[in-house]
Amino acid sequence: MFSTFAIVITLLLLMFFAYRGYSVLILAPIMATLAVLLSGDFLSSIPAYTDVFMGALSGFLLKFFPIFLLGALFGRLMADSGAATAIANTVVEKLGASKAILAVILVCAILTYGGVSLFVVAFAIYPIAKDLFKAADVPKRLIPAAIALGSFTFTMTALPGTPAIQNAIPIPYYNTNVFAAPILGIIGGTIMFVCGWLWLQTRAKKANAAGEGYGQHDEEDVGGVGAVKKETETLSTHPTSFTVAMIPLVLVIALNAVLTYFIFPSMDFSGLQAQFPDLNIAGSLGLWSIIISLVVACTVLIVLRIGHWNNLQKTINRGTYDSMLPIFNTASEVGYGAVIASLAGFLIIRDSILNLNPDNPLISEAVAMTTLAGITGSSSGGLSIALSTLGEDYLRMAVNAGIDPELMHRVAVMAAGGLDTLPHSGAVITLLAICGLTHKQSYLNLAMVTIVIPLVAVVAIIILGTMFGSF
Repeated sequence: MFSTFAIVITLLLLMFFAYRGYSVLILAPIMATLAVLLSGDFLSSIPAYTDVFMGALSGFLLKFFPIFLLGALFGRLMADSGAATAIANTVVEKLGASKAILAVILVCAILTYGGVSLFVVAFAIYPIAKDLFKAADVPKRLIPAAIALGSFTFTMTALPGTPAIQNAIPIPYYNTNVFAAPILGIIGGTIMFVCGWLWLQTRAKKANAAGEGYGQHDEEDVGGVGAVKKETETLSTHPTSFTVAMIPLVLVIALNAVLTYFIFPSMDFSGLQAQFPDLNIAGSLGLWSIIISLVVACTVLIVLRIGHWNNLQKTINRGTYDSMLPIFNTASEVGYGAVIASLAGFLIIRDSILNLNPDNPLISEAVAMTTLAGITGSSSGGLSIALSTLGEDYLRMAVNAGIDPELMHRVAVMAAGGLDTLPHSGAVITLLAICGLTHKQSYLNLAMVTIVIPLVAVVAIIILGTMFGSF
């Protein structure tokens, strides 16, 4: 009982202090140690940190550091080369200011589906979105929801092949790849996109009918504007064409698909298995394809812009540094989860979750993923904690129930993209800061398109997957 109480208390404290802006890097080990102490096991508090916490943290880094690093580098290269701006300007030009909401959603979707970090996208797109919404006289308070819909939802968790880290995390647990359950993913993504877009359109029309326009805002002193200036200070002075800008994005998805479905299946890995007997080939191929695709895309992007960089060295260094905080934040949350999983009280919580619906592990999995994502304020953090502690159980349950692991993969990722944007989420706080808006002004609409509608999509996918299997 004390152990379960300790888990609940530390989870609530983690949410509270994360919302107050304290770094997870220090919060996670403190809360993990506090959980052990409150459980009455004083002697184990130090080894729980040095062995369990740090062991899980290092294990996560071992698996996913290359993807975080390459993803951040690719995003920085896209931003500083002018490629992200070229794509945004072209989409906006084709759609026009009258379709401001749709234009912002599509630009964000194109960039994030191509592998650009959602934070880089937010910084790059906000100035364009601001001008578009002002020209169309759409309330500025809807900008965060439009950016979030295009960046935090269907391109992050649902669309097959997305190189987002969330889509990579289940691979070693389920021996799947980023294209898992592709048609179901497309269906889920379509629900999120269409319903989210329609919601924002109706909000804009209602505001217009009430006489509310863009509104009066101090655009000069907004944190986002200053940040954008800093983010774009190394932009190339030579404009990038839309076609050239799209090449690296297409490469990430296309090369990933070719490696996954054609090259790797035709290769004989017996020699590699003999050389590395402990290597899980099936669980590694999906990660290898993402790594190779991002390396090639980064290289092509650099070559395409050779001679047109203001400071390539600075861009590469900044891209590298950009990866550090996200991966260590997530790894720290994984370490916290490992300590919690080692406590006796976790067995009660685990059994309660696993027994939600023994005949359909998809329901239990969805609840576990979205709950932990909500607690940590991070979809990748929630996924990592849930799968590191329950992944083997879910795979076993799926096999026993005759459920394709690909379906488990897709439901896990989509569910993690549900409650991950509660008010204390770092992504939400950062996005609102970029836009110079408050929770009171923008959170309701943001929550609708990033929590309510994605969870409806998850329910739809569970129903379809249960009825027809994975496809």
